[in-house]
Amino acid sequence: MSEEKQRYSQEELNEFEEIIIEKLNNARKEVAFIKETLSRRNDSGTDNTASTSKVLEDGADTQEKESLNQLASRQLKFIQQLENALIRIRNGSYGVCIKTGKLIPKERLKAVPHTQHTIEAKMNRID
Repeated sequence: MSEEKQRYSQEELNEFEEIIIEKLNNARKEVAFIKETLSRRNDSGTDNTASTSKVLEDGADTQEKESLNQLASRQLKFIQQLENALIRIRNGSYGVCIKTGKLIPKERLKAVPHTQHTIEAKMNRID
């Protein structure tokens, strides 16, 4: 029992895969919602009747669109990271720190299922 575990079992990997798929579905729904919101913001509809307040609204609209675009961009990056985690599950490298080669603790993977670093490696990383 003193031997340190090198890989997660198939049962554990299946558990992580379920977590990742759920997070992927939620993230995809959020991106779809953001895209729908952005496309509706581009449609003036009947709100365009008072032209004097339009100039003030344009600034707020532009800022809101920029915020939504940034959020969508972050979500798309998160989706890509989750999809990469699924690939690592399938090729057997999931849960192993790319810096230390140690097994990433289950608790960390449940909280951040797309991570490729142990806390130790993350803290020592210089960006």
